[in-house]
Amino acid sequence: MKDTLQKFLVDNAPVRGELVEISDTWQQVQARRDYPAAVKTLLGEMLAASALLSANLKFNGMIVMQIHGDGPIKLLVVECDSELQLRATAKLADGAAIADEATLSELVNATGHGRFVITLDPKDKLPGQQPYQGIVPLDGDSVATVIENYMLRSEQLDTKLWLAADGKVSRGLLLQKLPSEGGINAPTTRAEGSELETWNHFVMLGNTLRREELLSTDISTLMHRLFWEETIRVFEPAHPRFHCSCSREKVGNMLKMLGREEVEEALTQMDKLAIDCDFCGQHYEFDAVDCALLFADTLSSSEAGQARH
Repeated sequence: MKDTLQKFLVDNAPVRGELVEISDTWQQVQARRDYPAAVKTLLGEMLAASALLSANLKFNGMIVMQIHGDGPIKLLVVECDSELQLRATAKLADGAAIADEATLSELVNATGHGRFVITLDPKDKLPGQQPYQGIVPLDGDSVATVIENYMLRSEQLDTKLWLAADGKVSRGLLLQKLPSEGGINAPTTRAEGSELETWNHFVMLGNTLRREELLSTDISTLMHRLFWEETIRVFEPAHPRFHCSCSREKVGNMLKMLGREEVEEALTQMDKLAIDCDFCGQHYEFDAVDCALLFADTLSSSEAGQARH
């Protein structure tokens, strides 16, 4: 069965939501690395969260979600584009011993210097346009809470997330409160309570969901269990999938950024430069001739520019 993301809208209430189930993609991410159980939990939860947030954005590009750590985990990265193509990786401290029950704070915020970063990188950038990046301290004791706090501070959106992951599957539920003033989603029949009470009602429904239930229950069953008393409008499901955008050209550009001097110095110590993609494990090699051609291209471009002037 394909990985699935299901959007839904609550009729007569300013609430929208999504449920996601990612198994095939998650298995492909893990096939490249043998992560400890606690790392799988955090990275898997971020994988589900990135798909949920990306599906909500009216944005043609890439969302990059990062947690920079100061503990046994140095970095967690998940990327998801507007077509729900995902990749993810984690970097651990050398010799890190990670207990299965280790918490987010213990793993990435040991001395309070952990950071949460979201980058929105447009696919078709305008001249001079830079990716948007938001950086905040790690405010919360779970991936879900960190993202909720970020969304409230940076986007002024009431967002609730329930996330769970193990070695087999990554799943998540997102609920978001929509603006109701003059909108088509304004509540029209909920005379029994205010907008805030309506939102709190749905948050309470989400809070009945337990990690074990989220991990073991398919999307349609979960939706029925949680919202059987509500009128829910569902949309055509989307299907997340694994995709790595690495290429030999991109690795070559990275070597160019290091500079000719540093690359040539590295080549004096080894016959060729070997680079493995952190996301998919693809192996790239550049020998002295390959590197000379890289910088010959750079030199030719520079000379051509000078000739035009």
